[in-house]
Amino acid sequence: MGSMPKEKSVTVHRALVLMLTYVVLAVSGGVVASLLFMPAVFGANTVAKAVVPSLQVEGVDFDVTSLPQRSVMYASDGTTEIAQFYSQNRIVVPLKDISEPMQQAMVAREDRRFWQHSGVDVQGVLRAFVQTYLIGGEQQGGSSLTQQYVKNVLLMQAIEDNDPIAQYHASESTIARKIREMLIAVQMEKTYSKAEILQGYLNIAQFGVNLYGVETAAERYFNTTAAELNIVQAATIASITQNPSNYDPTIEENQAECETQRNIVLGLMLQEGYISQDEYDEAVNTPLVDTLDVQDVQVGCQDAGDYAFFCDYVVHKIENSEEFGETAEEREKLLNEGGLTIVTTLDVDANSLLMEEARNTIPADDASGMEIVMASVKPGTGEVLGFGINKTYDATSDAASDPTKTSINYAVDMVDGGGSGFPIGSSWKPVNLIAWMEAGRSINENLQTTTRYAQSEFDCDGYNGGSTIWSVQNALGTGTTNPESPFLGLVRSHNTTQASMGAIIGLCAVANTATELGYHDAYTGSTLQESTSFTPSMLIGTVNVSPLTMASIFAVYASNGVQCNPIALTKVTDKNGNDIDVPSANCHQAVDPEIIQTLAYTLNQGVVRSDGAGGSAQLDNGRKTFAKTGTNGNTYVSTGGFIPNEIATFVLVGDAQGSTAIENITINGSYNSYWDGSTIAAPAWRRFMNAYAERKQLAIDNDYGQPSSKYTATSSTVTSIQGTTLSSTSTSSNSNSTTNSTTNSTDGTTSQQDD
Repeated sequence: MGSMPKEKSVTVHRALVLMLTYVVLAVSGGVVASLLFMPAVFGANTVAKAVVPSLQVEGVDFDVTSLPQRSVMYASDGTTEIAQFYSQNRIVVPLKDISEPMQQAMVAREDRRFWQHSGVDVQGVLRAFVQTYLIGGEQQGGSSLTQQYVKNVLLMQAIEDNDPIAQYHASESTIARKIREMLIAVQMEKTYSKAEILQGYLNIAQFGVNLYGVETAAERYFNTTAAELNIVQAATIASITQNPSNYDPTIEENQAECETQRNIVLGLMLQEGYISQDEYDEAVNTPLVDTLDVQDVQVGCQDAGDYAFFCDYVVHKIENSEEFGETAEEREKLLNEGGLTIVTTLDVDANSLLMEEARNTIPADDASGMEIVMASVKPGTGEVLGFGINKTYDATSDAASDPTKTSINYAVDMVDGGGSGFPIGSSWKPVNLIAWMEAGRSINENLQTTTRYAQSEFDCDGYNGGSTIWSVQNALGTGTTNPESPFLGLVRSHNTTQASMGAIIGLCAVANTATELGYHDAYTGSTLQESTSFTPSMLIGTVNVSPLTMASIFAVYASNGVQCNPIALTKVTDKNGNDIDVPSANCHQAVDPEIIQTLAYTLNQGVVRSDGAGGSAQLDNGRKTFAKTGTNGNTYVSTGGFIPNEIATFVLVGDAQGSTAIENITINGSYNSYWDGSTIAAPAWRRFMNAYAERKQLAIDNDYGQPSSKYTATSSTVTSIQGTTLSSTSTSSNSNSTTNSTTNSTDGTTSQQDD
């Protein structure tokens, strides 16, 4: 004979339940709180303190419209969605934007006397009391919809505060919790209307795995809005709240039970007179699976596709910018809970074409293992238009074992989610020419050059090179061209002429120019003077810079000398539609337009002249081309250039990890013993710029690049690095191409080779 079930403990359960019943009746009848919590009622002050809440709960915001909401990031058009961010996937909507069937379904399911009680459903509590403690059936709660809203808010706040003790107390199955919820619920109903409380609950309730609020549920399950939910859809969503994991209809094994629960809700709606018998019959006979139109839930940059690298850059900008909070934690919380609408600078056309060109130039799975990294900026604005990287963005552990994936955006600085920077070779040399002109020098001065320079010749305030000798020569070990002008030194991309220029004006002059152009170290963020790159070899590009910084520097060349800091955000609004300040580009006139025009002229001559190093960058349709290639030994090759006032782009190719040389290697099916800027970076730059110009229908305006006579005057002397002069033939700027053309017979080929 089996043993009889044990009788419930009268001393514990029934005493507490009777006390709870008294509280419910007293609160509903308007008895003041001070009377409720007299020691005579609770027996001891210590017990009272354990269960009596402050009706103004410190640190908990019961404003029914103040809930964590997901943020959405858009491209510059304000409509193309890049990504969503949330700790709780929620879009808060007002009650007027929630369909009547949805409101009715939720009330029928959770609290059919919601419109009549004052925060606590006395009948529901008594029913639960009788069922649980007198009859001995399954435990029932009897909580009103208002109480459930209170519980959700308390639990949400505890989770946000990362307070496990508060989380426990917000969800523990105790009489104390119930009393606390009841008292706060009554207080809430004195403060807020029924409509406001229902609105709050419909926005805070969980309707699936990490799915909160009816708007996101409508979007997820039915590809619609809360305002458009019909009877069947509303009943389905309302049925999920009691067990969000097991009643999630997107999970196939849940669907049979989910349909049963939906039909229960439909029955309750019929019982309450919300729907007719015909509406009920039609609804319950509709298969659940036929009503679903499930939409993928995407969160963060991981799901942003070709926008992912740009997305990651924007996230870092938000997390690093004081405009979005005093601490990194505050900024991250704002992004994930603040319901932000984030409009970025991303140009959908530019980004798609950059990613396409990167993958076409070097496929992600290419045996070479080389990366190609591209960045584009809008001149005169600082707006970052997009990135091209021949890898797939992946911030999971899979990237560690898959060389086609990475979470590092090599186009940007380390602080923005990038790498430690790259030496770029001769793409740097326009900086030298600007510094030369800013020192009041002409680009047509003839300079004495050599292959050996004492580092002391570069001394300036802040740099003392000592007695060490810097050995430098032109491409492929071809020595030097002597004499040679700065103009031809840039056109032909000769290293020794850059060295002579630096020795004459001093290393600090070039470093100062770099700073005014926006240069900073990709790893440390420091200026050249503060970095380990502050040595004479920086004159030929042994710096440490990100492709985005270089694109921004070329944007200065493209905007008549206006320097802007790169920006990724144009407008950010919070969940209430209020604007949040975004980081400024701080655009300003950094360089004399006459200097920029003279530089642009020189860059173009490097493309069109037969002895120029940049011929492979020539754009289509007779468009005047301004570009500079670069090669840093056997490590990285690059090209930077621009279409005036429209776009500046920088391209870098090499092994981002620095372990494989870019020589004697096959890339995308083509073998070269020596890869340089003109053989891979410049063609990629040219193809992208042509495609972008075609896509945007950019007008051809070839007036840019008019040299100033102030900086093209000729001299009858050859300037030596020691300041002495040697006799030479006087030439005009137009005949400068003949000045050094016969100086060294080997330069007929090597002068076209970029360094």
